[in-house]
Amino acid sequence: MKYRQLTKKASFSLSAIALAIALTGCSNDQQEVAQSKRAQEEFTGKNSQQGAAQDAFANEQRIASLIDFDNKEQFSWLHESDISLTQITSSDSMANKQLAVEFESAGNISTLRVEPPTPWNLSEYENYNIAFDVQNTSQSSVHLYLSLENTQGQIQSHSIALAPDYSGTVYFPLDGIEAETDSGMWGDVPHWQTQDDLMVWRSWRKADQDYSQIKALNFFTIGILQNKSVILDDVRLRANPVHDASVMVGLIDKYGQNAKQSTPLDVHTDAQLKQKADEELAELAKSTGMPDRSRFGGYTKAPKREATGFFRTEKVDGKWWMVDPDGYLFFSHGPANVRMANMTTLTGIDYDQPSIRNRSSEEITPEDSMGIVHIPNEIKDKRYVISEARHDMFQWLPSYDDELAEHYSYRRSTHKGPIPHGETYSFYRANLERRYGDHGEKNGVPSYVDTWHDVTAKRMHDWGFTSFGNWVDPAFYQSEQVPYFANGWIIGDFQTLSGHTNHWGLMPDPFDPVFAQRAKVTIDAIAQNIQSSPWCAGVFIDNEKSWGEREGTVSQRYGVILDALSKGVSESPAKQAFSHYMHEKYQTIDALNTAWSSDFTSWQAFDEGATFEDYSAEQVSDLSKMLEMLGEQYFKVVHNTLEAALPNHLYMGARMANWGMPDEIITASLKYSDVLSFNIYEEGVQEHYWKFLEEVDLPVVIGEFHIGSTKESGMYNPGIVHAANQRDRAKMYKEYMQSVLDKPYMVGAHWFQYIDEPITGRAFDGENANIGFVTVTDMPYPQMIKAVKEVTSTMYQQRLAK
Repeated sequence: MKYRQLTKKASFSLSAIALAIALTGCSNDQQEVAQSKRAQEEFTGKNSQQGAAQDAFANEQRIASLIDFDNKEQFSWLHESDISLTQITSSDSMANKQLAVEFESAGNISTLRVEPPTPWNLSEYENYNIAFDVQNTSQSSVHLYLSLENTQGQIQSHSIALAPDYSGTVYFPLDGIEAETDSGMWGDVPHWQTQDDLMVWRSWRKADQDYSQIKALNFFTIGILQNKSVILDDVRLRANPVHDASVMVGLIDKYGQNAKQSTPLDVHTDAQLKQKADEELAELAKSTGMPDRSRFGGYTKAPKREATGFFRTEKVDGKWWMVDPDGYLFFSHGPANVRMANMTTLTGIDYDQPSIRNRSSEEITPEDSMGIVHIPNEIKDKRYVISEARHDMFQWLPSYDDELAEHYSYRRSTHKGPIPHGETYSFYRANLERRYGDHGEKNGVPSYVDTWHDVTAKRMHDWGFTSFGNWVDPAFYQSEQVPYFANGWIIGDFQTLSGHTNHWGLMPDPFDPVFAQRAKVTIDAIAQNIQSSPWCAGVFIDNEKSWGEREGTVSQRYGVILDALSKGVSESPAKQAFSHYMHEKYQTIDALNTAWSSDFTSWQAFDEGATFEDYSAEQVSDLSKMLEMLGEQYFKVVHNTLEAALPNHLYMGARMANWGMPDEIITASLKYSDVLSFNIYEEGVQEHYWKFLEEVDLPVVIGEFHIGSTKESGMYNPGIVHAANQRDRAKMYKEYMQSVLDKPYMVGAHWFQYIDEPITGRAFDGENANIGFVTVTDMPYPQMIKAVKEVTSTMYQQRLAK
């Protein structure tokens, strides 16, 4: 087989590819691999056989080629960023050329960009999907992304996990019913029976975006810990098969499980559910937890530090640690979102009673954090079907006089999806009642919920977790079983700012006095719930705010500042603060115009509001300073309010996302945060990308991370980081945690979340991922729990090693 080197830095050869293929699927535990394969065949073989017999793409109708790696001229379309490229000859045909790509871990987003001289024009076609052939030549799974970029610079992203031995075709619909229908789920049900694999949506669905003209295709990886390699071939447009409306009908069984796929953890009867519960309870009763742990989960074999009666931080021998109230070194590891507040799914029913959707500006709990909302019968009498497609997804929903009807609830609004509000149901909560029985209420709490609290705490000890993460059921606050982090959201009728992209909502204007008032209301409520408990390790306020991008265009980075500048000083407290700063810095309007290349006639004109199309270097510098001012005002308000109400508890920062952590905001947070927090949804914490945290020299906790898989789970969405199967998921979790434990600044990592999301999507926004340690029937994933125990049983020893 011959190949041609395309770049000077191509770092793998034919022999390396051959070796990778030869080693595919090998491991140190061949018995476990064989068992995994047998289980997969047993539980999914029926579906595979059906797909083989009725493959919708067996005679695919090819519409057009997007890129042909046989065409030498098209190699000028390829642009590399932290990748290596090699043209190789297909093993199937000496005439067919393919592209071998190695994604390098030296980059955070390692990208192959394919950009033709003129955009691909798809406007003459309809009802089609994009497909390409791919082989994984790595020794580990590859989480591969593909994004489309249209001529307006808008992005639509898809991704898929490829097992080490994967060789096949992947696709996603781009036009037609399948592409345009918003089912209210992030991960779609496969549209046709086929051996080809559907890529997962990674973008919010936006009906106003037009992809009939495609400027570029981007193949990439994110945050990989070792190089990954694939072979790409034949990127093409092909016709969609006939639409099958039945794929969404009868999707969910009475337990909230996938009725069209079988998995190893499926439950079929209430008796089986109770039996599994009894077996686990017996095992938990025998568990003594991890050895050498303090009552708070600290490590008793390490030299004891000063005991202050509350959690604190300390740098010991060059590494940051938390210290528990009794003075033992503490590393915070456990699941976040240990609650049932966001575990309901929309049923397709709504009530013709607008008053049910009323809300008050005095509320302090966001819609997605509301628990079960019991609906009066007189309102239920006004029920109607708001979405037949969604209502038909369920094989069973209880009648309103059924004993399991108490698990109905309501969402007054949703963040994303085709249904703006409506009735919801919690299959997980219903399964807890089936699993543990209903023996009445105590202090308004059903017995099965009380049992769930106890079982969950015992699991944490048995599995070796040391704490809960953010968003824990407040019932755990005073149980004195597991350390936890309290949380709150600052919501209310204060002024807001809009960025280039508002991921979870508009940015609050922290200069507005109402923001400080609402911060006090929220934090006072948290303090009332905590009651100065030493079991509260710290407090998170807000989550993944839309500060702006760390890199990108001026509007992407400083959108919230540009929005403030566009307003008048009388309507925007932020604009008033920025105007004051600009007056102080430049004194005269001529000086401002010179620096910004602007043409304001007076300071009054500036104060009334302005928009910009071009930006001078000095203006960008000023925008940067104003973003830092915005961040400092936000953190000052939150910190000072917390300090007054909870002086003994750690402020854990603002849980910044990868996409929302501008340097200016990180800088602003340093003065006011006891611990920095980042939600790092990558395959691990890359040494080079996060190196700046060593210079910051503050303790850091990972507020969220997870890995999921659509295999052996019955789920249609793996989550943000993809694994090839459950065994791979456990392996990737261990690798992620190793990358955390290696970092001297890390003091914790919280997995999001405890429970799998509903297959039909959580009501608030349609997230429907396999990201739990337990299933919808409260069954622990055995591979994950085994991996957790392997990590937690050695994490203190590893971290203390010199």
